[in-house]
Amino acid sequence: MEKATPAIITAAQEGSSEAFGKLYDTYITKIFKFVYYKTHHTQTAEDLTSKVFLKALEKIKTYNSEKSAFSSWLYTIARNTVIDHYRTKKVHKDIEDVWDLSDNTDIEHDLDVTLEMDKVKEHMKGLKSTQRDIIIMRVWQGLRYKEIADILGKSEASCKMTYSRGMKALRESMALAVIMLIML
Repeated sequence: MEKATPAIITAAQEGSSEAFGKLYDTYITKIFKFVYYKTHHTQTAEDLTSKVFLKALEKIKTYNSEKSAFSSWLYTIARNTVIDHYRTKKVHKDIEDVWDLSDNTDIEHDLDVTLEMDKVKEHMKGLKSTQRDIIIMRVWQGLRYKEIADILGKSEASCKMTYSRGMKALRESMALAVIMLIML
């Protein structure tokens, strides 16, 4: 995977479809995973990821490297696209997505991991929206606090504190769930 260099970004801003294709190849997987984690629906995530890159293509000339990193700009588009989706669409679950497992032959392990992730997701619903977003970007996307701060328009210190409080609440919530299971 090629890094999004300033030269590639500039070429894309000047209309090079090849340069934009390189940016697409660099970020498609990360953006899809981010959107999928927010929607929990494969088809919706694919559709929204396409919209993200279409918006990025349409607006790439407005990108300013002095304001933020390209990845931060792209994640901001992704986050806003997901927010717009939830504002305008009635959300539905597809039963097929419950079995959206990897191609791995270890189905039992995949199912265990899926069930554990479902538990974590359920506990994350109890967090504030910003806490959820920061935890997703930090843990599952591997973003640095600086990038998260740029995406959310907050300070780095605020993101660190929100992450810390969110993780503490998540640990406490999950610990209570384990205790409740033991008592049953």
